[in-house]
Amino acid sequence: MSASPHTPTTHTVTVADALVSYDRHSSGRPGPGPALVLVHGTGSGGSAVNWGALAPRFAAGRTVLTPDLSGTERTADDGGPLTVEGLAAQVVAVIEDAGTGPVDLLGFSMGAPVCAAVAALRPDLVHRLVLVAGWAHTDGDEYLRNQFTLWQQLGASDPAAFGRIITMTGFSRGFLNTIGREQVELLIPNLPPTPGTLRHVGLDSRVDIRALLPRVRATTLVIGCTQDATIPVEHSRGLHAAIAGSSYAEIDAGHVAFFEREDEFVKLVDDFTPAP
Repeated sequence: MSASPHTPTTHTVTVADALVSYDRHSSGRPGPGPALVLVHGTGSGGSAVNWGALAPRFAAGRTVLTPDLSGTERTADDGGPLTVEGLAAQVVAVIEDAGTGPVDLLGFSMGAPVCAAVAALRPDLVHRLVLVAGWAHTDGDEYLRNQFTLWQQLGASDPAAFGRIITMTGFSRGFLNTIGREQVELLIPNLPPTPGTLRHVGLDSRVDIRALLPRVRATTLVIGCTQDATIPVEHSRGLHAAIAGSSYAEIDAGHVAFFEREDEFVKLVDDFTPAP
């Protein structure tokens, strides 16, 4: 029986020690243009949390792939420390397994340095690149270093506080005040951070892709979030400065800009990666 419109099909591909799960979204008859690959940020919920509402919107007229990388609940591996290059290899494997390359590749937060690494290491697979709320390196930024250290400590000692600080830094103050206390409390994760989430945070604390950025040749759009308390917007501006010929845009929102300003985010991405 064929899948109904916007119903994803699930696939797996083996990469080193990981069995990587990914979903393929299509609204019936995707056009001939590049597929769009959406790479999630920190958190074991992976693509379902980041792209659950957006994948169907982007899938109108094109194929959308949403991989779940190591550290998520849907991908199994040996549980060891993560690297940007290792996660980039998983994205590469998904693109090759799906047979859709070269693709338009979008990475959010932790996914941004991973996608930049894919574009640098496998330029043949990336048509256009979108980096959202990303950063090039953690070392040397005491704000980021202390934030990720705090997340790791709270994740181990005070899960309720971990969920609250993630919510506070993930959304802008104005957005939280607009939706009100009841909705804010619903946003706060009510489960302890999983080992996979803390593996992601461990990787966040070690990110350094500065040597790879000069090798990015894909047509690139960097999107910064002006009220971002997780990855301050200066980091997105730095990515733009480091990637030759890249374009730059800002959304007046917190870190999870596609949640606060979904329509504006979708338009930015659609305008840069138009489906035929």
